[in-house]
Amino acid sequence: MFLEPKTTIDELVKRCKAGQRKAQELLYKQLAGKMLGVCLRYATDRMEAEDMLQNGFIKVFQKMDSYRGEGAFEGWVRRIMVHSSIEYYRSHHKMMQVVDIDNVGHEPSVNAVAASSLEAKDLLLLIKDLSPGYRMVFNLYAIDGYSHKEIAEMAGISEGASKSQLSRARAILKEQILKMEKKRYGYAG
Repeated sequence: MFLEPKTTIDELVKRCKAGQRKAQELLYKQLAGKMLGVCLRYATDRMEAEDMLQNGFIKVFQKMDSYRGEGAFEGWVRRIMVHSSIEYYRSHHKMMQVVDIDNVGHEPSVNAVAASSLEAKDLLLLIKDLSPGYRMVFNLYAIDGYSHKEIAEMAGISEGASKSQLSRARAILKEQILKMEKKRYGYAG
């Protein structure tokens, strides 16, 4: 079996723009693992994440000509995956509506000892356990760096609802972290 040597992303992009199906396949193989990780943050399960991934790559290939080479191609694809995942989520799940609030209170920070001993895998599991609406807003804001205005536009909610969902997600995560640390170390935090 002939294996094509590792081709650069830039070369694959050029070949994809020229309509070469083999280049699309190679590009997919190079990026699918990372992009599945992005989709998993917004999906309820792996099968749904895989659907989001497929929809996202369809959009990547449809919009390939709009990529101008400004910034990293992988970042451009990631942004499409996030938007595609949100679109998929909105069309397949009823978005929980949260009452707008004018001022979201600031929660005190999590106990420093608890935060320092928390492993990334533990935090990702806690985030995964958030309700879908809270998880989506938390991921968009805290991980992907979107503003509340951008989140509101993508998710079809108000900025106040975005702020409220983020506040509630943080409170739930804080509570779960403290429970986890109490169980692990036997203190109340």
